[in-house]
Amino acid sequence: MFYVYILYSAESDIYYKGYTTNIERRLEEHNSEKSNFTASKGVWILVYSKEFETKKEALIEEKRLKKLNRKSIERLLEKS
Repeated sequence: MFYVYILYSAESDIYYKGYTTNIERRLEEHNSEKSNFTASKGVWILVYSKEFETKKEALIEEKRLKKLNRKSIERLLEKS
């Protein structure tokens, strides 16, 4: 399975969107500063995830999420 996810850092007050095949491992990588963008931005928490059967579907959804502005992301999170 493939997953699209949104992480949030309260310390930096930012969201990060991505895709993976293992959410737990990926969250640990973000929190142990193994990802360039998320390093040194505080503790990350998983606030949203969605499962897909194919990589293609997940990448299409990730691309859509990355185009959303903050207000749209927060609206999405309120619905989920």
